[in-house]
Amino acid sequence: MNRAVSIDLPIPAGLAGFKLPAAVQRRLTTLLDQQDSGKPLSTRERREAEGLVEVAGFLSLLKLRARPARRNRA
Repeated sequence: MNRAVSIDLPIPAGLAGFKLPAAVQRRLTTLLDQQDSGKPLSTRERREAEGLVEVAGFLSLLKLRARPARRNRA
């Protein structure tokens, strides 16, 4: 039997302003631009790009979750 478990954790207020460091964002942009231009990524570059996209997506999700938390405190 499968069960879903939900855990509510407080999200630090400063998290909403957190973003990828500029150098990491530039690297991700470079890799994605390379891919978009039709130049294939190496296996290592593809894994790197996939990992950076995952981190960026996770940060976006955390930021979205932090917004309602901030509004509820006001």
